[in-house]
Amino acid sequence: MFRLGEKMDRVKARGLNPVVLAFVGDAVYSLFVREKLAFISDKKSGELNKLAVAEVKATAQAEFYSRVKTLFTEEENDIFRRARNAKKNTRAKSATVSEYNISTGLEAVLGYLYIVGDTDRLNFILNQGNTDEL
Repeated sequence: MFRLGEKMDRVKARGLNPVVLAFVGDAVYSLFVREKLAFISDKKSGELNKLAVAEVKATAQAEFYSRVKTLFTEEENDIFRRARNAKKNTRAKSATVSEYNISTGLEAVLGYLYIVGDTDRLNFILNQGNTDEL
């Protein structure tokens, strides 16, 4: 049986396809943004969804990355570069190729931290790059 939040060995996690790490990281980031909005806002769900979409789109993630990139460890930078440079089968709808590649790299780092269970580091990065502005 699989359990939510199951941890993976760091060596095994580093061996995963970086786009798979980004797949997980996309969900992690989306959940973080949605939870944050639910906690700090009294808006209705429709408005919260619009706010969440604005924060998780590739252009916003590229901006987020610019705020946290100096915090990345060597290992995190390696994961970021591998994902940014990986061949992707999809394209961003409303972002440049560069923004989309950066967002994929960011998501891969977040996915990696989640998969290995480093939630303290994950929360540190997420909170350094985010604001509580609505």
